Amino acid sequence: QMADPFLYDTGERSQYGCLGHEVQIEHIKAYVCRPSFFTDKAVIVIHDIFGWLFPDIRYIVDLIAGHGYITICPDFFKGTDPWKTTDHWADFADWMKHHDPMKVDKEADVVLKYLKEQCGAKKIGIVGFSWGGMAVHHLMLKNPQLAAGVSLYGRIVRDSEERYNLLNPTFFIFGEKDHTISYDQITLLEEKLKQYCKVAYKIKVYPGQVHGFAQLKPEDMKPDDKPYIEEARKDMIDWIKMFI
Repeated sequence: QMADPFLYDTGERSQYGCLGHEVQIEHIKAYVCRPSFFTDKAVIVIHDIFGWLFPDIRYIVDLIAGHGYITICPDFFKGTDPWKTTDHWADFADWMKHHDPMKVDKEADVVLKYLKEQCGAKKIGIVGFSWGGMAVHHLMLKNPQLAAGVSLYGRIVRDSEERYNLLNPTFFIFGEKDHTISYDQITLLEEKLKQYCKVAYKIKVYPGQVHGFAQLKPEDMKPDDKPYIEEARKDMIDWIKMFI
């Protein structure tokens, strides 16, 4: 049985009034938020196990858009059910088999095409949380169209050495008290990237933070965590701004 990766009660998060709108792109729905001025820079946001409708992820989309990027969160679950707070963790491994974060390439291609052809995007980055963090790590090894990536607390899957040969700059964010990712895994990631990676990368661990910390809305933050959450978000935006 897997431990519940969220130490915050996701069922009791505050609601969020979104600033963007929903679109249909080929076989997937997506949530899009645009800045008030024209830009040819875009960021794809990959949701966690709670899916593209989850208020926290839409808050992040709006936040990134506020920094001057066309920001889009597609439904990478393609209309199937996301994980729900009422589901049992004993079933999680089985659920994951049908929601593989390494099988996101087709959807990413559809969204990249939309951003370029419909939105006029010339430079595109990607940010992902938890399940989405794993997907970002995967895509940064496969898709040269993504100019920069930020992977937030995505479990590190050790399948081969090429797992560390990133195509473009990638920033890995972790919480010190994330019990889904061991410190050994982070150390190994650092060693392997040093060995194999030929592009810019960064790894940062935020003190005292649990899994899922960086996507909390201000009213859901605990006062002790707030400075670290805000720092992680600023670091995320700064990384994007450096390359996109």
